[in-house]
Amino acid sequence: MISIVSTLRIALRALWVNKMRSSLTMLGIIIGVSAVITMLAVGTGVSRKISAQISSIGSNLIMVVPGSSTQGGVRMGGGSQSTLTIGDAEAIMRECSAVATVAPIHRGAAQVIYGNQNWSTGVEGTTPGILEVKDCGLTAGRNMTDQDVRSAMKVCLLGQTVVDNLFGSINPIGQIIRIKKIPFTVIGVLESKGQSLVGQDQDDIIYVPITTAQKRIFGTTIPGMVRTIMVKARSAEDLPVAERQVTDLLRQRHRIGPDKEDDFTVRNLTQMLQMAEDTTKTMTLLLGAIASISLLVGGIGIMNIMLVSVTERTREIGIRMAVGAKTWDIRVQFIIEALTLALIGGTIGIISGIAASIILSAVLGWPTFVSPLSVLLSFGFSGMVGIFFGFYPAYKASLLSPIDALRFE
Repeated sequence: MISIVSTLRIALRALWVNKMRSSLTMLGIIIGVSAVITMLAVGTGVSRKISAQISSIGSNLIMVVPGSSTQGGVRMGGGSQSTLTIGDAEAIMRECSAVATVAPIHRGAAQVIYGNQNWSTGVEGTTPGILEVKDCGLTAGRNMTDQDVRSAMKVCLLGQTVVDNLFGSINPIGQIIRIKKIPFTVIGVLESKGQSLVGQDQDDIIYVPITTAQKRIFGTTIPGMVRTIMVKARSAEDLPVAERQVTDLLRQRHRIGPDKEDDFTVRNLTQMLQMAEDTTKTMTLLLGAIASISLLVGGIGIMNIMLVSVTERTREIGIRMAVGAKTWDIRVQFIIEALTLALIGGTIGIISGIAASIILSAVLGWPTFVSPLSVLLSFGFSGMVGIFFGFYPAYKASLLSPIDALRFE
């Protein structure tokens, strides 16, 4: 039997002799692998970005918002009725065993001034638990305290965007800013959180004690009223229990009868955000599957060219058989040719796909991430395509009769 090395040498020589045809044959594989790498890079990049945004919002979260009001028979929509209070938040923390911490929020927008700099930003009155609820730390200073809340102290925590626009390179800790002309002392700077899923800058925020926001900045129509209550469950497994406990407690506190509609809405943020992440992963797989179709097209191109090659080289096959080549040698030769075309095309396609991902990220700003697994899968799949679509031409060539092959014109 002719050795594998000799067979490989013969196969490579045949490909080199027909360089143009070999290059055009590889083009389908190159395009297919490049498309797979690029699509998976874009999908994975988007998925990783969404995962990071989900993590930045916080984990195991439940959001409680006021219900809807009705005026003249017209329902005004969720949040139009003032039904939540600080007392509700304190009761949730005190009586719901599945809840780790709670942060009531009373928010609004305000113009903030420091020296000759000013900035319009969101201001949220809240409690010290907000940092634990949103899994947020401090890069400088300290958190507000329960005493700050009880005494309605004029202190604040700043997001990084606010710091950049008001202070630049100045250390903001201990500085005095004015929120609606009211002086506040900066006691802490929040960790950067980046953009939310809807593109909102999570660092463009100021936290103040909720009592200060209610009494000095925004005011309230009802004493102790809050716009939102953020609830953090003890674990992901406790989320359904916490949701049920919060709903039952608020119905009891608001004296809602068995057949009456809730005057509040409880939303499981973690489930909503997880659905967005799962959707993105599904889209990534779909993009990869669509791009893989071009690989199959490339494989069909390899098979067509190899069939043409068998026809053109019939006399060569007959001569090889006449001097002792076996059926297996002929099959191996053509399989090696097809595999070589596929692997070289796959390698070039991988390089092209990585380059395309980098260009898309740099030019269009799309988040991309080329995972080693996608590279290995693309390379392995291109090899499988070469073997699969090269087998039939190899099998056909091996069945030729040496006498008929030598007589072929």
